[in-house]
Amino acid sequence: MDVYKIREDFPFLKRMVKGKPIIYFDNSASNQKPAVVIDALRDFYANHNANIHRGVHILSQEASELYEKAHDKAAKFIGAHGREEIIFTRNATESINLVSHTLDFKAGDEIIISEMEHHSNIVPWLMLKEKGIKLKYIPVSEKGELVISELEKMITKNTKLISVVHMSNFLGTVNPVEEIGKIAHKHNILFMVDGAQSAPHMPINVKKIGCDFFAFSGHKMCGPTGIGVLYGRKDLLKEMKPFLGGGDMISTVAYDSFKPNELPWKFEAGTPNVADGYAFGVAVDYLSKIGMQNVWKHECELGRYAYEKMAELGKITIYGPEPEKRGGVISFSIKGLEPHDIAGLLNERANIAVRSGFHCVEPLHRKYGLPKGSCRASFYVYNTKEEIDKFIDELKILVKTF
Repeated sequence: MDVYKIREDFPFLKRMVKGKPIIYFDNSASNQKPAVVIDALRDFYANHNANIHRGVHILSQEASELYEKAHDKAAKFIGAHGREEIIFTRNATESINLVSHTLDFKAGDEIIISEMEHHSNIVPWLMLKEKGIKLKYIPVSEKGELVISELEKMITKNTKLISVVHMSNFLGTVNPVEEIGKIAHKHNILFMVDGAQSAPHMPINVKKIGCDFFAFSGHKMCGPTGIGVLYGRKDLLKEMKPFLGGGDMISTVAYDSFKPNELPWKFEAGTPNVADGYAFGVAVDYLSKIGMQNVWKHECELGRYAYEKMAELGKITIYGPEPEKRGGVISFSIKGLEPHDIAGLLNERANIAVRSGFHCVEPLHRKYGLPKGSCRASFYVYNTKEEIDKFIDELKILVKTF
């Protein structure tokens, strides 16, 4: 993989602010787009724009084919059986909410998640507490790893679902989802994975993981905003009730009844996000051409390089496990500086974009004694060691000054 050749594909890298390039280290929140994805959006609206599944004219047929093929690409990308198992949503958050709203939970049922979950994999389940659902949390160790030995102790005959993040957007921890999946299925419990931070960065095979549901977002993997994916096992999706009612999710409608459409359209009510769905398929093609194993290797190298350089500075606390157990995500704090001050100074001095705050993982930050959050640098396929060196130079100045 030639990172410098890849950088030529991203128009944003040509932008200068105050005569300096932008170093973008906020990839866990959202990443930048290659020209082919930007061009795909323009191509759709200029040449193929129409509603899908509703017209016999050429534009509707073209739009339908582009949108459907994007489902096929997503299925292949994560190792699903086919488009029937791929539902397009707005984002991973909506994907998780779809499951929380459509699975048949009853009062007394239990759901197990972990202490390192993004709010998107906490709040939907908290919203079920008013129905009498009990929520349990797999603990996180001081090293930033799940205490898997506690999981089976938490399982009871009332446990219906285990839902965990694949890679933490705060700690960078890569969780043993295959092991968790085996434990879940040994007890006949459904297993869901939040893959928002894993699908963009590493090879994914949902059958190998053994999950029943898998959620991820397009905007974190070179695609546009407004498009997300829910993978679900076909047999489960067939039994689940539709999430929303309206056009295209139906086969037939009468004044007193309706018959749902076939999968996956059963869960995609109304006019879908056709343009972004098509462009997302182009993003999948782009990453597939690079090779997800190459993407993962590159990011892990960057993460290890940055981790070791930061650890040498002193007065910097890095949260999460050792480099070999994490991806290209490093959350940290500097003694004497607030997270927002660090981010602001990096931006003002060197156009370095990092995240500051809770990163939508507020409960775990508070458990770590971080009431104002942390700073986070997260890397992607277009980042380089030279950019990390500039980042380290600025951190040296902050450490020395404050």
